[in-house]
This record gives sequence, C-alpha cells and structure tokens, in this order.
Amino acid sequence: MVLIMSSWSPHVTVATVVEKDGKFLFVEEHTEGVSHTVFNQPAGHVERDETIIQAAIRETMEETGYAIEVDSLVGIYTYTPPMFPDRTYFRFCFLAHITEYFPDAQLDTGIIGPQWMSLEELLDSARARSPLVIKAVQDALSGQKYPLSLIYEHQNSPLISNLDA
Repeated sequence: MVLIMSSWSPHVTVATVVEKDGKFLFVEEHTEGVSHTVFNQPAGHVERDETIIQAAIRETMEETGYAIEVDSLVGIYTYTPPMFPDRTYFRFCFLAHITEYFPDAQLDTGIIGPQWMSLEELLDSARARSPLVIKAVQDALSGQKYPLSLIYEHQNSPLISNLDA
C-alpha cells in the first residue's frame, strides 16, 4: 500500500447569527489574502478542549464585546476558498441572543469592530468574507433552526475515559 501525503487540512469553525431590530451583528475585519476589509459573522476556530458551543460564545465575545447565549443551530456548512484549495472549513453556525455588552472589551487582532447591518446592506457592500456569511443570514431569515440537542459533544472525564477502556 502506498501512502500519499496531502496538504489538505480541515478547519472546524463556528459562527453566530445575532439579530436585533432587523439588523444582524457582523464583524468588520482584515483577512488573509484580501486587500480590503470584509464582513463576517462573529466566527473563528474551535480550540483544544472546547465544545463548539463554547467556541461560539468565546469567539463572539472576543470579536465584538457582546456576551451571548446560543439558542439553536442554523446549519453546518462547508467551504473551500478558491484562493486556498488546500483548506476546507467545516462551519457550525448558531442563532444566539445578546445577554450583555462590554463596550471597552479588547477585540481580537485584525478586528475593526462590530457592525449592525441588514442582509440588504451586507449584499450592497459586496464585502461578505465568504458565501457562507450570506447563506447563514438567509437561512436564519427563512426560519431554519435545529435544536442544540442535535449536537452531542463527548466530554472526556476520568470516569468516562475509564469506562471506554
């Protein structure tokens, strides 16, 4: 058997769709390979020892200063950017609502700041980071949502780990 090494790598990411008064919470940010700023949902990579829901809450706070509570799953999306064919993003997108705002929060590097826009304003800007940004808002507006119980995230604990052995 010949083993062929590939440079392809999957990336597990999360995003939140937050709506308030007909506007959606976006993040204006700098992104790799693009000369202008783009708009994205609050989003990012899942870190080690973190559930996808914990990652969505953390990323939203780090990029916007808004504390949120996750309500439901909008969808699971995949995307391979044309400029980076060796990367595929697996994006878990959640509906969430704001619980608190911290206007003095230190935002992540590369983040300009939060922006509230309608879908039409996002489309008119022509600066969505990827087609997934638009698709997630469209899905949320259409009422697409799934219960969080759809997601099972096994947490390793000494008791469970010993039972699995």
